Amino acid sequence: MLYMGDGSIDAEACVQLAARAPLFRTKERILRRVRLPELTAYILGKLGHLLVVALLRSLSILPYPWVARLGSALGAGLYALPGRRKHIVLVNLRLCFPDKSGPECDELAREHFRHVVRSYLERGIQWFGSARSIRNIVEIESEIDLDEENPPPTIFMGFHFVGIEMGCMLYSMQSPIAALYTHMSNTRLCDLAKRQRGRFGAEMIERSISARKIVSLLHEGKPVMLAADMDHGIENSVFVPFFGVPACTLTSISRLAKVGRARVVPFVTEVLPDFKGYRLKVFAPLTDFPTGSDTNDARRMNAFLETQILRFPAQYYWVHRRFKHRPQGMPAVY
Repeated sequence: MLYMGDGSIDAEACVQLAARAPLFRTKERILRRVRLPELTAYILGKLGHLLVVALLRSLSILPYPWVARLGSALGAGLYALPGRRKHIVLVNLRLCFPDKSGPECDELAREHFRHVVRSYLERGIQWFGSARSIRNIVEIESEIDLDEENPPPTIFMGFHFVGIEMGCMLYSMQSPIAALYTHMSNTRLCDLAKRQRGRFGAEMIERSISARKIVSLLHEGKPVMLAADMDHGIENSVFVPFFGVPACTLTSISRLAKVGRARVVPFVTEVLPDFKGYRLKVFAPLTDFPTGSDTNDARRMNAFLETQILRFPAQYYWVHRRFKHRPQGMPAVY
């Protein structure tokens, strides 16, 4: 007891408690703040991140054909194992290519896994390779003048082919540009990707940021590079056909083009055969775009994308749940 019956304070008890309190407080902090599962998860996460960085740095110094062949072989091996991503790829292919037989879809899915895993290993070159090493494996074919002085406000409309990152990295060496990215749940990996993607001067903007920032950049004359061919939810999206299947499609490109008075220039990065590298193809600006109808613009964007997918179908990002959201009344497909 600190308080005596007459209201006075027990001085001896106070001294004893004061002597013990720092120890008690220290133990309490340790018990409260350091829990073994959380500590283990933190250490493993840190070690995992360091291993990923070490692996990518190591891959960046190897000859490109070696890395590409290794990734392709690993992809084929992983496809032989059952998995959720394999299921998603097969569902997407069966929906988009109903005329293909089961074995044909299986072969296309296997080839896609080769490309996807290969692209993950090639992040080493993209994120840590020199500018010279990237230029040596990427060629550019453009229908517009990429060196034009004072170009009009421009939105470069990309699509999620496996080579999109390499094309974006190369273009960021050509001229100042802003690029949108989606925040990842893994904070360390997200910070690494953001830092390395912007290492040649690209201004990285999180997708959820206010559209005012993007419009401001367009008005300043800085091109903005973005892709709107993934299912990010029904907000600011419309359902339009994608290979005849209703797909939740973002309307951000047409809205930003309208507000920013910008031309929309499609681009696609293709993986060349025989491990020869990539080709960044920049197309002419879309004519009469936007039309004033978000739905019509989204249809046109998907139609353009379809023509490119048919050129090299194994390279599109089929591991993404393109039909995650469905129109009301339609059953889930995954």
